[in-house]
Amino acid sequence: MAEQTKLLEDFSDRLDEISRDVKSCTECRLHEERRHAVPGEGDHEAKIMFIGEAPGKQEDEAGRPFVGRAGALLEELLKEAGFSREDVFITNVVKCRPPDNRDPRKDEIETCKPYLEEQIDLLEPKLIVTLGNHAAETLIGRSGMKDMHGQEFEYKGVKVIPMYHPAAGLYNPDLKSTMKEDMKKI
Repeated sequence: MAEQTKLLEDFSDRLDEISRDVKSCTECRLHEERRHAVPGEGDHEAKIMFIGEAPGKQEDEAGRPFVGRAGALLEELLKEAGFSREDVFITNVVKCRPPDNRDPRKDEIETCKPYLEEQIDLLEPKLIVTLGNHAAETLIGRSGMKDMHGQEFEYKGVKVIPMYHPAAGLYNPDLKSTMKEDMKKI
């Protein structure tokens, strides 16, 4: 039991260290305009990990993932599926906000990818839910949400289910029912 507690402490310490590394990272241009880097948050023993594209304006201000309107929709979807935000781990592919909420560029994704990969390796989720094309493309090398949402793929032996980004449900309310159905699969 003491050995398991020590492993959990080491594991949590390493996740905290990744957060500190992300917050002090200056490896790409995105750090130049950020207010706060957004390393991710949630249950360190979560079996489900949600991965979005990049922080938006509210996330940059708060230093937390999915706290704006898209985050509220994500929480609503989680609740309808019987989960809460506290039950999962939420992060993004890119840990700093791209200017004007533009799409993250390939070099920015590649710069942040080691942080994401280490988070995945440490958390050992049973399921990863990618939110949006950039997250899906980063992990499974595919894009085109219309054709792949709700289907199962694999990343390093972990099941991956791509979903539309919650922001898509805000801009196109017709997608909300699709997103709810995809969430039920989780």
